[in-house]
Amino acid sequence: FRPPYYHRNCMSEFMGLIYGNYEAKEGEFMPGGGSLHSMMTPHGPDYKCFQGASNCQLNPVRVADGTQSFMFESSLSLKTTEWALETCEKVDDDYWKCWQNLPKLFNPHQK
Repeated sequence: FRPPYYHRNCMSEFMGLIYGNYEAKEGEFMPGGGSLHSMMTPHGPDYKCFQGASNCQLNPVRVADGTQSFMFESSLSLKTTEWALETCEKVDDDYWKCWQNLPKLFNPHQK
């Protein structure tokens, strides 16, 4: 299993997990949850997933057994409602912290 790479999209991306586990944020992205990455917002798998996939033996593996998720993308900006941001009290204000332990591996001088 190789998780999706870190990237930015030229569109807005909304993902939801209906049931099961999402490999790129296992144990943190729970069924019934959703994530919105607006245009050009960098995102990708968490540190734990990155480390595991970077250091494992590369063999065919089954992923997402017993999982159902969805994703939709739009070239339009998506607006969250006041209810989603405040009233429901389910926003993960620490979401960004899942990337803080990732090492900086990009070397712009490497040819």
